[in-house]
Amino acid sequence: MTKNNFSSREKEIVIGTILGDAHIASLKTHARLEVNHSEKQKDYVLWKYNEFRNMVGAKPHEIHIADERYNKTYKQWRFSTKVHPELTEFHQLFYKKGKKIIPKNIGSFLISPLSLAVWFMDDGGRRNDSYGLFLNTLSFTKNEHRVLIKVLKENFSLDCRMHWIQDGFRIYIPSAEAQKFCTLVYPHILPSMHYKLSFNPVTTSFARLDRARDRKT
Repeated sequence: MTKNNFSSREKEIVIGTILGDAHIASLKTHARLEVNHSEKQKDYVLWKYNEFRNMVGAKPHEIHIADERYNKTYKQWRFSTKVHPELTEFHQLFYKKGKKIIPKNIGSFLISPLSLAVWFMDDGGRRNDSYGLFLNTLSFTKNEHRVLIKVLKENFSLDCRMHWIQDGFRIYIPSAEAQKFCTLVYPHILPSMHYKLSFNPVTTSFARLDRARDRKT
């Protein structure tokens, strides 16, 4: 177990990571953070590893996931932190009976653009037929979406919506809010993730739309 306390930056990254793809595993003593992304996002895994280097032992390693349905094998990159009391606190906050939840006081934690950027890099994307963006929050309940949307409004002045897609709800950031959102997160977005944004605050240009491709998906 590492004895180092989390820095404020590390906590902000943890919050975004928990809201996104990461998993906090509760072990016998305390909990650890498990990070796992696709081969395409290897640079992102290495960035997270570097950010958490004070509490990580083994370096990220490649694993292979077999999908028997399509007879394919996918490469992923993974690492875990050491167990830590603060991660145990996060586990108690964000998990109930082994399922990830949104705590009612999430507004006290989701306050940094860095957290928002990490969440977006984990689980976000943009549409092709508009400048709207989204956060894939399919595992959360309708009420949890309402809580998150309220926090995004109160803490970041973002007017977001809840959209139903095939497998559940996700948070939608309308075109009218895209420039504001992208300006907020851009300083923290890795260059390899810029393709997810619909507006570039540096060039002040919007992404090219591809309505025909969007209609096919």
